[in-house]
Amino acid sequence: MSEERFDAIVVGAGPAGSIAAYCMAKEGLEVLLIERGTAPGAKNSSGGRLYGHSLNKIMPNFWEEAPVECQVTRETVTFLTDKTAVSLDVKSEKFGDEPSFTVLRSKFDAWLAEKAEEAGAMLACGVRADELIVKDGKVIGVLCDEDEMFADVVIEADGANAWLAQKAGIRGELSPKHVASCVKEVIELPRQVIKDRFNLTGETGAAQLFVGECTQGLQGGGFIYTNKESISLGLVVTTEVFLDTEYKLADLIEEFKMHPAVQPLIEGGKVVEYSAHLVPEGGLGMMPPLVSDGLLIVGDAAGLVLNIGYQVRGMDFAIASGEAAAYAVVTAKKLGDYSKQGLGVYQTALEKSFVLQDLKTYAKVPEFLENKRIFAKYPALVEEMMVKLFTVDGTLAKPLGKSMFGTIKRHGGVVQLAKDAWKGVRAL
Repeated sequence: MSEERFDAIVVGAGPAGSIAAYCMAKEGLEVLLIERGTAPGAKNSSGGRLYGHSLNKIMPNFWEEAPVECQVTRETVTFLTDKTAVSLDVKSEKFGDEPSFTVLRSKFDAWLAEKAEEAGAMLACGVRADELIVKDGKVIGVLCDEDEMFADVVIEADGANAWLAQKAGIRGELSPKHVASCVKEVIELPRQVIKDRFNLTGETGAAQLFVGECTQGLQGGGFIYTNKESISLGLVVTTEVFLDTEYKLADLIEEFKMHPAVQPLIEGGKVVEYSAHLVPEGGLGMMPPLVSDGLLIVGDAAGLVLNIGYQVRGMDFAIASGEAAAYAVVTAKKLGDYSKQGLGVYQTALEKSFVLQDLKTYAKVPEFLENKRIFAKYPALVEEMMVKLFTVDGTLAKPLGKSMFGTIKRHGGVVQLAKDAWKGVRAL
């Protein structure tokens, strides 16, 4: 393998890497797909929510073949205090117009890599890329232990840490401000129990996001996604906050599971998987150079994740970036130009697509979400307002406006709330 040269080497068999390998192999390129884990998906982790539009473009109706878990038809956002949960709950068949799914990465990533192999890519598992091979300022391959593997282009799809680009000096170290720490458990439950607890029918699923007490008011949130015979439950907390707190993520998830609004949903379940990983959340503010001579960076390694509070997207960005990278390599091969300029069509394609367009639209969101009141103060405000709204205790009723004004005043005042609301409107 050390003597062979490829058109492209892809490092990382997650969604971005496998799609890049698949699209290039379909065009007849000789592609090597390297995966550090013992199998694709063996070490990959995410909450498990796939918005299907970008993959549907590449593989129409992929869900008919792919090992997806459930099609999401119920969306819930929940504010938590220590004893209360206030939710916005939407259940609609209209979500099926552009379907999204829950997935288990060990199954889904293995399927994507298999599709890349079927298209003609060579998959090498248990192989760790230690560093990029650079000659005269151009990336010409990767060093794996003592083996040198060469290619016209290397596509880095090795996750949020992006070790290869860091070691090569192409990107700096990650800032704790720009990444979040995620911990997730997969909790096994019978399918009928899940359907009953989440009010589901058929093979449909639910996605629920939490803010407030689940992170003890720290910047971040919780999630629950339903699978066929399990629930994916986890927390995502901005890494920077752990520099100034005694809380540990492992303790937070245990307390989250015991919350009176969460515990009944997982009661009797068995934890069959536990994982942790970093999530890039800095948006454009953390994005490295995506194109260098002989190198393209895709997916999480490129910081292509969007968290806007009520929506967290990563896999659809990764898939679209993998497709765009493949298109750039195919174009560069036709022109015989693998320089930064020759591969620049990748950057152009991302700028024209939803990937960079959406990140630009929500460029102010990461800064807005640094507002501690969103996580530490406003869940309690929502709780008090809703509890008052539905409580009848025999005392003299107050006009609704006056009652709500008093609640707002106790939780920071109208002016502060208006300022935060305005910042939120501008960010979103």
